[in-house]
Amino acid sequence: MTTDSIEAADRLNALRDSMGRAARLTGRTADDITLIAVSKTQEAAAIRPLIAAGQRIFGENRVQEAQAKWPMLREETPGLSLHLVGQLQSNKAADAVALFDVIHSLDRPSLLTALGKAMDAADKRVPCFIQVNIGAEEQKGGCPIAETPALIRAARDAGIPVSGLMCVPPADVEPAPYFALLAKIARDEGMDQLSMGMSGDFETAIMLGATHIRVGTALFGERPSPARPVPASGRGMIRNSREG
Repeated sequence: MTTDSIEAADRLNALRDSMGRAARLTGRTADDITLIAVSKTQEAAAIRPLIAAGQRIFGENRVQEAQAKWPMLREETPGLSLHLVGQLQSNKAADAVALFDVIHSLDRPSLLTALGKAMDAADKRVPCFIQVNIGAEEQKGGCPIAETPALIRAARDAGIPVSGLMCVPPADVEPAPYFALLAKIARDEGMDQLSMGMSGDFETAIMLGATHIRVGTALFGERPSPARPVPASGRGMIRNSREG
């Protein structure tokens, strides 16, 4: 193994140890939790050491970025699984269905319609998580809590496989109440899959029932923050920006 691969393996093993400690408190093990390595903004050269260390499930925020690097990486290493964990525009639904194995950000009827058409055209059913705007934040994606049961029913009626619920809690506050609320909504809807928890709060998420965690910084290190134009309203540029 290269030095980069050894360092990646050390980070991965340390993370899995932390996952295991949290999982044991709920009668589970680290193997019961799906670890999604969020590789947004990471170049292929930074991802390969983690693949060499044994990680096989990755997450991306943007369809176009994923298209630029993952076909090559998948050709190099068959058996990789790719999850879309960021906001999805309806006009990218067909591309997302073609590229991703799981979509974590189904959050509105218009996207449901676009995904249904794309899945029908591709003759491919991609499992989806319903993203819930658990903190009722205007600047973030996610279905309003009150509308979530109806969106779940509509997705099922459309033949879209609904795996569970996903959330991104508000920043800089204790996430536990939001994770607990998502778990309650899932129970009420007869679901047991929860995509919640990132680098700073995955242990709390696991203790509150997370089955999928989305971790970037703890595996890849701090990312540079790309400069983006801010709309005059000051809104619309955050959405799922906390992923990882």
